[in-house]
Amino acid sequence: MFVLLGALLGAIIGATIAKRRKGKRLDVLQYAVIYAMIFAIVGLFITIAVHRMAL
Repeated sequence: MFVLLGALLGAIIGATIAKRRKGKRLDVLQYAVIYAMIFAIVGLFITIAVHRMAL
């Protein structure tokens, strides 16, 4: 759950940053994908930590 939310939030934040910097369509797409990947990995670590605490 945290992974999907992180990926969605990261894509939104990445696209917003690229648009503010006046990037073209491919720049916006690249920022969205990279931020989505970073936030998804952070979400994965959060999910692992939550599951480890539950045991």
